[in-house]
Amino acid sequence: MPKQYKQIFFDLDHTLWDFETNSHETLKDLYIEMKLDEKATNDFEHFHQTYHHHNAIYWDRFRKGYINREELRWKRMWRTLVDYKITDEPLSKQMSERYLEILPTKTHLFPHCMEVLNYLKDKSYPMHLITNGFETTQHLKIKNSNIDGFFREVITSEQAGIMKPHAAIFEYALTKTNASAQTSIMIGDTLEVDILGANNAGIDSAYFNPANPPTNEIKPTYVLNSLMDLKNIL
Repeated sequence: MPKQYKQIFFDLDHTLWDFETNSHETLKDLYIEMKLDEKATNDFEHFHQTYHHHNAIYWDRFRKGYINREELRWKRMWRTLVDYKITDEPLSKQMSERYLEILPTKTHLFPHCMEVLNYLKDKSYPMHLITNGFETTQHLKIKNSNIDGFFREVITSEQAGIMKPHAAIFEYALTKTNASAQTSIMIGDTLEVDILGANNAGIDSAYFNPANPPTNEIKPTYVLNSLMDLKNIL
C-alpha cells in the first residue's frame, strides 16, 4: 500500500512546465526579432544548440555560487554570441531582457499535467512549488499557463535565499507550508538538484525524467515514466 502523504512539492521547469519547448520557441522569437540570422548565423538550430550548451554551463556556475543572477542572465547570451565572433555586451544584455520577457508568455505543459493536477486537487492534496527559477519569471509562467490556482505556495530560490539541492530551501519550504518532512513528497526532473535535495532534507522523492534513468549514486523513492504514474502513489 502506498505511503500516505499530506503535502506535495513540485519542481516547475522540466517537470510540469515544458521548458525545452518553451525556451526553443522563445529563442526562435528572439533570433528573428534581433535579426541574428544576419549578425550570427542563418542556422537557427545551431544557434539554439550553442545557447543551450552555454546556458547549462552558466546555470551550473550559478548554482555553485560562482556567479550572481545578473551575470547568469546576460553572460549566457554573451558567450553564445562570442562563438559567432560577436563581442557585443549591450546586445547580450538586450537579448537577456527580451528572453526573460518572452519566455513566461509560453504555455506548453508536459503531457497529462492538467489531468494530474486536477486529480490531486480533487483529492484535496495541498500542492506547492519549489523552484530555482527567478521569482517574477516563475510566477508569470504558472499564471500564463493557468496552473497558478493549484499551488498554495510558490517557493523560489530567490525568495528563500538559497538554491536546491541545499537542504535549507526544503526546510524553508516545510516551515512556510507548515508541512512535515515525513509526510511530504518532492516531484522533480533533476537527480542532482530535486532528488538529492529532497533526500538531504529527509523528504521522499519522485523522479520524472524518462530520458535519463536514475543512477546508483542518487536514489529517488519513486521513478515516474509519466506524470500519470503519480496516481499510483497519491
